[in-house]
Amino acid sequence: MGNLFNAIPTDLAEEVFESIITSQSIRIERIVSKGHETPENSWYDQDEHEWVCILQGSGTLEFVDGSTKTLNVGDYVNIPAHVKHRVSATSVDPITIWLAIFYR
Repeated sequence: MGNLFNAIPTDLAEEVFESIITSQSIRIERIVSKGHETPENSWYDQDEHEWVCILQGSGTLEFVDGSTKTLNVGDYVNIPAHVKHRVSATSVDPITIWLAIFYR
């Protein structure tokens, strides 16, 4: 048994990606961010669909078409495979805890 709010690393100089479940068709991760963002002009272009939810804090996603979505606690979004996106902001206090589900 695990808890998504326990064992938060104290050193958050880098964003933390932790696998919870991995199989051929699905990958579930907890992501912990503290003011992190994707480097400017860098885009995620993934082979998998990604469903992401904010459990704590907030985060802003930017899409290559210029649109943005700011997610707060409980908000979620599904990002189809190969839709280029980046994280343009995450909260510092409280830290941001994401639940991400990657699937085919």
